[in-house]
Amino acid sequence: MDNTTALNKLDEKVSQIIREYNTLKSEAETMRNEIMTLKANCELKNQEIEKLTEENAMKDLEIDEIVNKIESILG
Repeated sequence: MDNTTALNKLDEKVSQIIREYNTLKSEAETMRNEIMTLKANCELKNQEIEKLTEENAMKDLEIDEIVNKIESILG
């Protein structure tokens, strides 16, 4: 009887480890997918920041041109 009890305990422990492994595997996959989504969102935001930075630089150039024109008219 001791062997059966020990075997049952071992079987239950192995089953528990397999369940935990499957749970962790599923959580890891979910996290991987979430990381991929976050990276994609980050890339989109970086592209938008770059675009806005370029637009801002162009606006600065336009402002400089306007200031130069005003100075040439007044000066």
